[in-house]
Amino acid sequence: MIARIVPPPSRSAGPSLPRSAVEGLSAEPVPSTSKRGRRVREGAIVTILTLLLTAFAVVTPAAAIEIKRVVSPGGIEAWLVEDHKVPIIALEWAFEGAGASDPKGKEGLANLAARTLDEGAGPYDSQAFAARLQDNAIALGYDAGRDGFGGSLRTLSDRRDEAFELTRLSLAEPRFDAEAVERMRAAVLSSLRRDQADPNYVGRRLFYSTAYPGHPYGDEIRGTLESLPTITPDDLRGFVKNGFGRDRLVVAAAGDISPEDLGRALDHVFGGLPATSANAAIPDVEPKGLGETLVATRPTAQTVMLMGQTGLKRADPDWYAATVMNYVLGGGGFGSRLMEEVREKRGLSYGVYSYLIPMEHSALVMAGGNTVNAKAGQALDIMRQEWKRMADQGVTEEELADAKTYLTGSFPLQLSSTQAIAGILLQVKRDELGIDYLDRRDAFINGVTQADVQRVAKRLLDPNRLLTVLVGRPEGVTATRTIDGGS
Repeated sequence: MIARIVPPPSRSAGPSLPRSAVEGLSAEPVPSTSKRGRRVREGAIVTILTLLLTAFAVVTPAAAIEIKRVVSPGGIEAWLVEDHKVPIIALEWAFEGAGASDPKGKEGLANLAARTLDEGAGPYDSQAFAARLQDNAIALGYDAGRDGFGGSLRTLSDRRDEAFELTRLSLAEPRFDAEAVERMRAAVLSSLRRDQADPNYVGRRLFYSTAYPGHPYGDEIRGTLESLPTITPDDLRGFVKNGFGRDRLVVAAAGDISPEDLGRALDHVFGGLPATSANAAIPDVEPKGLGETLVATRPTAQTVMLMGQTGLKRADPDWYAATVMNYVLGGGGFGSRLMEEVREKRGLSYGVYSYLIPMEHSALVMAGGNTVNAKAGQALDIMRQEWKRMADQGVTEEELADAKTYLTGSFPLQLSSTQAIAGILLQVKRDELGIDYLDRRDAFINGVTQADVQRVAKRLLDPNRLLTVLVGRPEGVTATRTIDGGS
């Protein structure tokens, strides 16, 4: 039995489930905590793959992409964009919910697993596994997130059999040798200690721990200085056994591979995994601390500012209106209101911004930036005023038109490489937007009216209910709570 190309389901009216950075403006501006793609940066494959990707990079109109729904002989489904112009294959996958809630006292378990899955598997120890990847120009990496556990593979077409086998081994037979685990643990501990001196990190941690106390969203995904030493290789093996079930698997692929070959690869890579996972259920949660202003004192010349409140999940009918609103408010770079009022007119900051964070069990709309300590109160007041102005007045016709032009015109730039296309496919599939979403996306954006933006702005933006966090020695700010030395 070969893989089946299944006709797509009937067209849906719109998005149905939360979470997405597909619009290009909803990604939280924080650095990755994973080792994803580390093998690429360390080996000569960066030269091979980068040259190929850049040499053949072409911006592809979203409507020109044909997405095929492939079902393997073993029943594993994937979406595929088949393209034989470049001899590269990209595979992206996620286990929904895996690692979203680490066991109490074992915080950081999923992240440590992500960092060690490619540190030896099957007959290969860490050095041998790395050599197989590098010698065959294979990029393999894993990433633990708030709502799931992801994997990524890039390979040259003629090395795909080796790439798929190494990926299978990393999922089904990870070694978690003591030396590799200790090395990765030490790296995470070092990064955690280093981040304690970073005011941006301190601000994010204080915000999330205040907004989501007692919920996994409030935890540091990398764990803590206390929890990481307690994690054992057996804990890591248990995480893989319980979390990597085919019932929670989502897969997308792009590049130089046929549906039939992809079907066989899906069964080879994922077919031996357990049929079901045993992930703990995560409850929905509303952010707490709304209306509070927290100051974490730090001996810095500048103050980091972070503020946010309840946002929209990806499935919300107002998502596209919120996307337009966010672009005008602070997501549009130098053309946004926050940048115009805080930076351009008053010179109070090098950069201020806003963004949407849709998650599986909650959502936020946030803004941030930095300013000199003496001007912190003034900068914060202006940001709150712009928050209120958007809620009261919405956007102008010109702002609406400019936002639509950017949001529709810039999207094809995200489809400029095989890996980027696979990543977008995976996110669209995870969000259950429909296999024809790329054809319909522009219509959703262009259908937003001024009244829509006004409605969603009134619904979301209330400066009196912002959870505000400042790190530094801000002047002109009335704090509801001060944390000396940070948190």
